[in-house]
Amino acid sequence: MAQRTTAAYQRDLFRFLDWGGQIPAAPEALATYLSTHAESHKASTLIRWMVSISKAHTTQGMTDPTKTELVKVVIKGIRRTHGSQQRQVTPAIREDIIAMVKNATGAGPKETRDRALLLLGFAGAFRRSELVTLNVEDIQEVREGLTITLQRSKTDQEGCGRKIGIPFARGAHCPVKAIKSWLQVAGITDGPIFRGVDRHGNVGERLSNHAVARIIKAWAEKAGLDPADYAGHSLRSGLVTSAANAGIANHKIRAQTGHKGDTMLNRYIRDGQMFVDNAAGIL
Repeated sequence: MAQRTTAAYQRDLFRFLDWGGQIPAAPEALATYLSTHAESHKASTLIRWMVSISKAHTTQGMTDPTKTELVKVVIKGIRRTHGSQQRQVTPAIREDIIAMVKNATGAGPKETRDRALLLLGFAGAFRRSELVTLNVEDIQEVREGLTITLQRSKTDQEGCGRKIGIPFARGAHCPVKAIKSWLQVAGITDGPIFRGVDRHGNVGERLSNHAVARIIKAWAEKAGLDPADYAGHSLRSGLVTSAANAGIANHKIRAQTGHKGDTMLNRYIRDGQMFVDNAAGIL
């Protein structure tokens, strides 16, 4: 199990123990624990806690309280009463990306980096955590554009790696040209691709996850969009939405995003195509 995942399980378990729970846990105690936090936490968070508590039992050969009818009824009631809808940021669709990079035309390090980050993040449907872990060594130039080897991702915790194709695009919206320009301007030949740039134009260390979100919000605002609607995940969901709207088949989209199935993919597509052939269009 990946170290990050193990740490998350431990945090969830410690929270339960701090509350007064015990391992092994009685179904009644777990049901009370979940009900107590139903008002303050999303159903998805409570379910994650259940998974962590379940693993604490099964790994030690104990009876799993999460499988009891009582706990199942409680979590079903919480889902029905409080809902399980997760906050979703606005996808930065193709038109949004074009509007953003239209303003990022400067030749300085910061704008060159931001243009490359926006275009590559969109074209590769990258999570912000994936963008900041990219190294020059992960990129290979090919006739069609670039191949990027993603060493580790949310769906590849074992680090087997996954290759993503980034094709050339026309004009100022080409992610391949944007990346090459950034590396040349910054003088980067190895190590982290996306790095911090100070107000004097000095290139620093590897960019943080939070910096990616700030960059997206900043360029969204300059494009006349509401920055509060956009976040680090907007590039990934934007590619999915734009590709679906363009009629790209799901399996082709999954090849870019790394999704194992269509469940999450369809959520992006459903929201993005809410007004496509909308039944109310007959008015």
